[in-house]
Amino acid sequence: MCSTVRRRTPLWSVPVLWTVALGLWGLSRQDSVWRDEAATWQVARRSTADILRMLEHVDVVHGLYYLLMHGLFGCFGASTTTLRLPSVLAVAAAAGCVAALGHRLAGAWAGLGGGLVLGLLPAVQFHLQEGRPYALVAAGAGIATLLLVGALQGRAGPARWAAYGAAVAVCGLLNWLSLLMLPAHLATLLWVRPQRRLWACWAAASAAAAAAVLPLVLASRSQSGQVSWIPPLTWHMMIGPAVLLAIGAVGALADRPRPGRLSAASVGLPLLAVPHLGLIGLSLVRPLFVDRYVLFSLLGLALLIGAALGALVRAAAPRFPRAAPWLVPVLVAAAVLALLPQSLAKRSPASRVDDVLAVAAQVRRVKQPGDAVLYIPAARRDTGLVSPDAVAGLRDVALARSPEESATLKGEEAGPDRIRAAMLAQRRILLVTDAQQVARPVAGARDKVKAAVLEEHFTAVADHQVRGRRVTVYERLPAPR
Repeated sequence: MCSTVRRRTPLWSVPVLWTVALGLWGLSRQDSVWRDEAATWQVARRSTADILRMLEHVDVVHGLYYLLMHGLFGCFGASTTTLRLPSVLAVAAAAGCVAALGHRLAGAWAGLGGGLVLGLLPAVQFHLQEGRPYALVAAGAGIATLLLVGALQGRAGPARWAAYGAAVAVCGLLNWLSLLMLPAHLATLLWVRPQRRLWACWAAASAAAAAAVLPLVLASRSQSGQVSWIPPLTWHMMIGPAVLLAIGAVGALADRPRPGRLSAASVGLPLLAVPHLGLIGLSLVRPLFVDRYVLFSLLGLALLIGAALGALVRAAAPRFPRAAPWLVPVLVAAAVLALLPQSLAKRSPASRVDDVLAVAAQVRRVKQPGDAVLYIPAARRDTGLVSPDAVAGLRDVALARSPEESATLKGEEAGPDRIRAAMLAQRRILLVTDAQQVARPVAGARDKVKAAVLEEHFTAVADHQVRGRRVTVYERLPAPR
């Protein structure tokens, strides 16, 4: 069966088409956009000059991605399809790379199984339809690993090493923590023990890529406050990586790795383990442990699962020659059915903490001429930035300088005294904040003043909780006689 498929079409094309189909399924998530994607959306709609000015103050680590999405929004318009389709295509490319790697290292069934499995992994399904750069990093890591394996198999040349360095550099510019793939590739080289010439070529390409990313790493240090929300590393945070490593180890054993031999295990296990261990090590110095930062490492897991499936087919073939070719399709179908509830959940608005478009629609429904709007915290201003028509006609009483003017994500708010005076001049205020189940205690002098003035001088006349956010309509209390 597999040989017939190979004669008709390239093996990698099957996982690519499969992953594209998974990505297009429920792509709009019922026309919902959550807060992380809202950042992409509102920045991508700015001019190139405004984006570059903003990167001097915030989110420089995502600068290349924002510029890419700015170009796509300019060509195809702002929509959930434009926002998420690059991630779909990127994961599809990564699946094709896994298939090609598995085919080269462990046979056709390993390649087909690994490529099909990648898009089913729960974390990958989440980012398959996410308007953020992590899927693109996974594609770049897949390309870089495929180029490295080709070089180790004797297809080394200056063009290949230049492409390898370029792929690693682009990944690093999309998320500099993706440079953790370099020690993973180093572990593969240590296992395979290639000739000195290959060592020198890899070291030169890796050094050039790291040098290209170094300015971004240094620039991001001045913006390290953006990751202050990440909690310190705890033991329970390592349960997930431990499970992934255990599954990967089983796949590696099925591949029967031997020192000095290039195999799925010698490529996949370092790619899975080293980035996770490296991120854990960095998190001991500064809290950075967020699994999406090393999403690309799951290519190693998919490769190892594919190797295990290939070994299973080879073991079954002598006794069950007719049934063996159906093992991979049947097991993949069983995985699809087992993961169907989670797959459906990932494609619903409830899979994210909030929905910016839903709360914007609610604002549009309840606003009246002359109303003001207030955001607690100020980051919830993304509601109006993503859907400016929803807040058209509303006065943002706390805003002193717009996000474009202040070169920030959420704008620059006035001082507490000016916010208080502006609020007391209003008859009705629409408060946009987080829903009760996800809200944090009010912090900061400005937000405390907002909350205090609303409590003392206004009364809530309507309250709507919509997909993780809340719109409360306040009316001014009568002045005491």
